[in-house]
Amino acid sequence: MTKIQWEAFTDFRDRFRHQCKLWSKTAETPSSWLSSLQKNAATNDKTPEYPIETPVVYNRSLESITEEDDIKLILTGDNPGKNEQLTKNQQYLVGLSGKLADGFFKKNPDLSIDFRSNVIILNKSPIHTAKTKQLSYLLRHGGDSFNSLFEETQKWMAIETVKLQKELSCPHWIVGYGELKEKGLFSVYATELSKQYEYNTEELVYLFQHFSMNRFSIDLAQQSITGYSLKETLIRLGLTHRKNILHW
Repeated sequence: MTKIQWEAFTDFRDRFRHQCKLWSKTAETPSSWLSSLQKNAATNDKTPEYPIETPVVYNRSLESITEEDDIKLILTGDNPGKNEQLTKNQQYLVGLSGKLADGFFKKNPDLSIDFRSNVIILNKSPIHTAKTKQLSYLLRHGGDSFNSLFEETQKWMAIETVKLQKELSCPHWIVGYGELKEKGLFSVYATELSKQYEYNTEELVYLFQHFSMNRFSIDLAQQSITGYSLKETLIRLGLTHRKNILHW
């Protein structure tokens, strides 16, 4: 990274870390209400019991990025899952989806992207649930406390991710676009994202399927056209999904 890019990244990282601490304090007062709600959501969805250790998850992998690193991509997922919120991890995309993402880039060296050293991994919200769909339970049963917190996290992530992406001048991949639709779980993120990019069709923003269950690779394979390189196919596919979902 250039000196200016490094300063932009460290400013984002430090403010994101601080913001997650503030959100965590909100979630802990009174009586750790968010973790209780997350546990109930998991139970209601018949998720096997697991320890909820970090209700709001900051991505500690950001701490390992150095000024010498060549950041080629910002990748935004949904929200931290079971593995991501464990105290020993507190990193994004370290479960099966992360392994599939890592494997995709390893199998396609022509993209010249190392998933663990060239990519900044973020989420639409740092609020944990075992499965993304369980956020709907939190919205139904969390009252104003959860709804306000969830909306605030989405807006913050959208605004600050756009700022960072523009400073780094790298593509922004958003994986998992179904809940970006109107009335979707991440519709607030989608609305704020569009505002920040000012509906600019020239921005390097691409929407894709999740890596989970190989949906990303399956979707990509279905769109492959003879004569187009992998990079060209990714751009065409990502822009098609963006237009269909975000309408710009």
